[in-house]
Amino acid sequence: MADSTPSKDTRRSAEEDGRPVHDEEQEDREEQDRPEGDRFGGLTAKELTEAAVSTIADLTGRAPESVAGLQWDGESWLVTVDVLELARIPNTTDVLASYVVQLDDNGGLLGYKRARRFLRGQVEDE
Repeated sequence: MADSTPSKDTRRSAEEDGRPVHDEEQEDREEQDRPEGDRFGGLTAKELTEAAVSTIADLTGRAPESVAGLQWDGESWLVTVDVLELARIPNTTDVLASYVVQLDDNGGLLGYKRARRFLRGQVEDE
């Protein structure tokens, strides 16, 4: 049976062929940035959001109601957490706040801020 692999002297390198040459260091950086399954860096999306929820509860003393967003900004994770700040009757007039929590790859707090306050029944303007 004949070997279908081209002989060494008929092969062309990527550089000779005009194809991009892979930089191994760049490839390693890209592999580290690429999510593995649902893992982002060292933690899963669920673990990152749990870290943000726990952080907001500790810092504000209020119980978070939901996570509205998870985003990578190129340097850190931004997690948006909605918190009940003032309960009212009827509950459609409750005052909620959205906090943006900035986390590193390991879920460590880099910063947080209250981004906005709104009524529970309020439709968001875009």
